[in-house]
Amino acid sequence: MHYKADLVNALIREMHVRQQELTRPLRSIYFGGGTPSLLEASELEKLMEAIHSLFGIQDNAEITLEANPDDLTKAKLLELKASGINRLSIGVQSFFEEDLRFMNRAHSPAEALRCIEDAAQVGFDRLSIDLIYGTPGLTNDRWIQNLEKAASLPVNHLSCYALTVEPNTPLAKGILKGSYLNPEEEQSAGQFEILQQKAPELGFLHYEISNLSRGEATAIHNSAYWEGRSYLGIGPSAHSFDGKTRRVIIPNNTRYIRDLQTGDCAHELEVIDQKTRYNELVLTGLRTLRGIDKSALIRLGKEAVQQFSKARHQLPNPAVILESETTFRLDPAHWLLADGIAGRLFQ
Repeated sequence: MHYKADLVNALIREMHVRQQELTRPLRSIYFGGGTPSLLEASELEKLMEAIHSLFGIQDNAEITLEANPDDLTKAKLLELKASGINRLSIGVQSFFEEDLRFMNRAHSPAEALRCIEDAAQVGFDRLSIDLIYGTPGLTNDRWIQNLEKAASLPVNHLSCYALTVEPNTPLAKGILKGSYLNPEEEQSAGQFEILQQKAPELGFLHYEISNLSRGEATAIHNSAYWEGRSYLGIGPSAHSFDGKTRRVIIPNNTRYIRDLQTGDCAHELEVIDQKTRYNELVLTGLRTLRGIDKSALIRLGKEAVQQFSKARHQLPNPAVILESETTFRLDPAHWLLADGIAGRLFQ
């Protein structure tokens, strides 16, 4: 308990050190990484008070907290609501027991349903859930049932990700031993296409390759990243971006706490050159329904505009890039190939 209190105090000290790095007041606050729902109500309120004091928060700001279903008791939800959190991102992953066991999740389908319903009852009207597709054994029918179940609930945002096998994880080791089947690209591609087909039927706007919303629930936090806006990341492993540099805090809680007791925390700083800024604009822009903002491309300079125009016309099928008065965007029918197409447009 003492260690957690030290970490909360260090987070607040870092805010003091870096309060000039963001324009204020804030439109979006995101408590993510690890399991922020483990914070006590008093600790979360302490952090929110510091944010209010140092940065200010817009009246209708999006304030999100990531959580797992098994952490969200009715009492916890009431605490979160009282603290000022107004949006939850819940790691549901699947509504089927066999999928959850495969992913080594602690919650059950019943707990996932219960926490979503409780959250709505408590007054959370901004609810996002994560779903995973492409897992071994996940049939197309079961994937459709996951989507239909999500649409039947008081959920207005979905984040849907293909299963990825990270090195040195239990899943990767299990595949090497033959305990699990290696995820098949064809299965993931087919289930992504199902996602695209089902989204409008279920009332969701597929506004980014992995994200869907209904109503006015497009995520402000996520969109800031895709649009290349500045953001401030506080805490161990956090990333920040100011338009010209990227800062990454060391992933070591003990050293982080110690450093903040005497000054700034240890971090790496990367200066983003013109080429990288162009490539990131293209990569993130082509992932979204909105596309690449022409004005952002123009701000990068004449060379960037010429590079994009030349590379676009050298694509095997230039018509996959749709042009409007203000944007260039990738035809969603080709979203499965987004990374490869973006790579062809890179400097």
